[in-house]
Amino acid sequence: MTADTITPIPDKATAAYIDFQNVSMTFPDGTHAVDDVSFEVRQGEFVTVVGPSGCGKSTLLRIASGLTKQTGGTVIGNPREMGYVFQDATLLQWRTVQRNIDLFAELESMPKKERQQRVAENIELVGLSGHEEKYPKQLSGGMKMRVSLARSLVMEPSMFLFDEPFGALDEITREFLNDELLSLFKSKQFGSLFITHSIYEAVFLSTRVLVMSARPGRIVASFDIPFPYPRTPDLRFGAEFGEIAGEVSHALRGAHE
Repeated sequence: MTADTITPIPDKATAAYIDFQNVSMTFPDGTHAVDDVSFEVRQGEFVTVVGPSGCGKSTLLRIASGLTKQTGGTVIGNPREMGYVFQDATLLQWRTVQRNIDLFAELESMPKKERQQRVAENIELVGLSGHEEKYPKQLSGGMKMRVSLARSLVMEPSMFLFDEPFGALDEITREFLNDELLSLFKSKQFGSLFITHSIYEAVFLSTRVLVMSARPGRIVASFDIPFPYPRTPDLRFGAEFGEIAGEVSHALRGAHE
């Protein structure tokens, strides 16, 4: 088996799972982006990675999804069981909300009746009812991200990969969508690998926070987050939350050095 393959999970029952084993990535131009990274994410876990800009966080997601092949180590997972939500909503401007949400299911040749049912369910789930016939140019940034999330939810992935999906939004919209994402996570129980620059977002969302070093990115700290779900917005103002966020911040400052 070569180092640049994603090893399929042999047991379908554990499909909501990804395992990085001593993964490294060196690009053709010689850039050593990621070095000896090992961690796993199972169903029902929400794992967030924080780290300095350029440390390889997004590279890890691309490797997990199969979009980029690692140059060292092993990745165990099933990209076809994963939903990917990018930094940009990546909507097709000529398709309505409903038709954008339908896109992945249409490309996978899902039967029309099933597609329509799933699209309708997820439009309601992400709070877009009444906006089905609008086009992307008529939507706010937050609404565009809802469309992107619903589009992946239609495929019922067992694992979600989130690449700073709320980074471009204002703070209030970001916090509101954090709350909604946790509601979906609690109800769907998918696995999550989430990338962010926000320590508070990481602590609020996660079961575990990983801190990466400057490039080449390595995992230099791991924090288990003890708060049970569901989590209320007021959690962000608690003393224990602040203490954990401070510990993550301290580790992140060290990662820059």
